Amino acid sequence: MRIEYDIKLGFKDVMIRPKRSTLKSRSEVSLERDFKFLHSPLTWSGIPIMAANMDTVGTFEIAKALSEKNLFTAIHKHYSENEWTEFISNSSENTLNYIAVSTGISEQDSIKLAAIITANPQLKFICIDVANGYSEHFSNFVKQTRELYPDKVIIAGNVVTGEMVEELLLSGADIVKVGIGPGSVCTTRVKTGVGYPQLSAIIECADAAHGLGGQIISDGGCSSPGDIAKAFGAGADFVMLGGMLAGHDESGGEIIERNGNSYRKFYGMSSSTAMEKHVGGVADYRASEGKTVEVPYKGSVENTLQDILGGLRSTCTYVGAARLKELTKRTTFIRVNEQENRVYSK
Repeated sequence: MRIEYDIKLGFKDVMIRPKRSTLKSRSEVSLERDFKFLHSPLTWSGIPIMAANMDTVGTFEIAKALSEKNLFTAIHKHYSENEWTEFISNSSENTLNYIAVSTGISEQDSIKLAAIITANPQLKFICIDVANGYSEHFSNFVKQTRELYPDKVIIAGNVVTGEMVEELLLSGADIVKVGIGPGSVCTTRVKTGVGYPQLSAIIECADAAHGLGGQIISDGGCSSPGDIAKAFGAGADFVMLGGMLAGHDESGGEIIERNGNSYRKFYGMSSSTAMEKHVGGVADYRASEGKTVEVPYKGSVENTLQDILGGLRSTCTYVGAARLKELTKRTTFIRVNEQENRVYSK
């Protein structure tokens, strides 16, 4: 047993200090970024905000809406091969640049992934997603996937420490997903005691990834446009959103009417709700690590996207960053004291 005494921080523990700016308007800010990858020969341009691969968020409908604004969607792994083929046949080339096919790491997952990609070779991104990215089996699966699909961009996660980011990049990942337990419907920290404050995880993992020429995704913990800005300011290349994109017309989740108000179900993919839906229930050797909530109906996702992108542009003007890429270089975080944190969190 050992204790680390260094302070680790989450989004609510800091604010971004404003700096002198020559920008006259938010309209001068560019949120587009261009990426080359460590292993894949492909390149990518767009706004590096992603919809999470949850079946109440990462839907085909969300993907079409987000791709129109050059935002990315990691499609959840529970669509069938036929559903994928139908979606691809009805999608534009632009949409294909902004989606990933998700997979787990079982033999059945590998077979299904191969079938989807064989039928739809236009797909460019693969998201290998598990709750715990620290197993040797996971690293080996990433290696095997890189060997099978040398031209694809491979996303792998989740982890929260620099050494494991390096391990996954050296195993064949191009982008590593960072976050254990920060999501609003994730209960991993409560059920297991395991986790890492998200802001510190981003800072440490981004440093490790960028040293090798890879990228990271901050996955989880963002409940406002300001949190997204902090994630980018801390060094995240991409920011993945779950709860902020739930509850819309394009989102998945059962629609519930109560007292004249509309809601949509939103749940973690390790919740009992998700496991009962997709695998027939919670296995007797594990516990649920997610919860189910009802999110107020929000209408079209376009309104939320405008709020997110507008807030991010505003952050850039406060620190003088004409491009999103410059935000991390222009960011100075201020520690928030406990009393201020309570006020800020309300």
